[in-house]
Amino acid sequence: MSIKTNTYHLHLESHHDRPVLFHVTQADWESAAKRHRALAKKLRVTAGWDNQIIHEALKTADFMITNTVPPRERFREVAPRMKWIQTTAAGVDALMPMDWLPTDVSLTNNTGAHGPKAEESCLMGLLMLQSRLPEILKNQQNHVWDCICTVPIAGKCVVVVGFGDLGQGAGRAAKKLGMTVIAVTRSGTPHRLADRVVKASRIDSVLPKADFVIVTSPLTAETRNLISRDSISLLKRGAGFINIGRAPIVDYAALREKLDSGHLGGAVLDVFEKEPLAKDSPWWSTRNTVVLPHISCDDPRYVARLFDSWFENFERFLAGKKLRNIVDRRLGY
Repeated sequence: MSIKTNTYHLHLESHHDRPVLFHVTQADWESAAKRHRALAKKLRVTAGWDNQIIHEALKTADFMITNTVPPRERFREVAPRMKWIQTTAAGVDALMPMDWLPTDVSLTNNTGAHGPKAEESCLMGLLMLQSRLPEILKNQQNHVWDCICTVPIAGKCVVVVGFGDLGQGAGRAAKKLGMTVIAVTRSGTPHRLADRVVKASRIDSVLPKADFVIVTSPLTAETRNLISRDSISLLKRGAGFINIGRAPIVDYAALREKLDSGHLGGAVLDVFEKEPLAKDSPWWSTRNTVVLPHISCDDPRYVARLFDSWFENFERFLAGKKLRNIVDRRLGY
């Protein structure tokens, strides 16, 4: 359950109800420790499941890597030595509000791990929707031979909501296809991958221009319901919709109505408010919609890469340098 003790105690905490991809196991640790032998010797490691040993472990833990929400009640009393928590995910909306977390405890997320896969998934999604593949696959199921022809995607416009790691992946995908990219961000700061950047407060001014919308933003108080029913009504007929961010950013009821009516051309949705998606959810049969089980940005090497980036940060910690991927508690990402 542990390796050679030296200076610091790292606790790994996983929950079985989280996807296997996000489990941080003793075996994963031991594999990573072989790649970072010198740094690993400075750590004593414990690994727990489903909070079975977490309270005992946190009595002495300096660091924690977790795929779930840490104990919030009286956290400083529960974890008196805690200096740094690393989440396996990039999004930290489940930890909000962060008033439970002492100001002297650093919180880092896994930003940066998802960009390459997000780019591929957006490339796939854009081409699927432009080619009307959801409709063609439905025809196949119904044994219908209907020659649906479409023009090339080059020159089409995509509005990317959020332009961090995932959004930039989407931007790269769109640029490879010769598309115009409009990015929607909190600040509106120009970016080299976007032809235009607007503030989130002006999203309704660009939605009518979109042939496709890709949602990649984290979920925060500011982004919740950012794409409202009124915003969805601004989308042109035949527009495609992709969400690899978070479901509550979008009014899904209004989106489904526009899809079922045929106003929107199709959707690729990787995120839902309740996951796994219920067997009786209307999304399974929504017109021209591809349902993905929250996999668009995830690589099977996810945890190995997480440990490698954690060790890089641990080296920075030992040198007294600022950690990378620190979460801004005010912004929520």
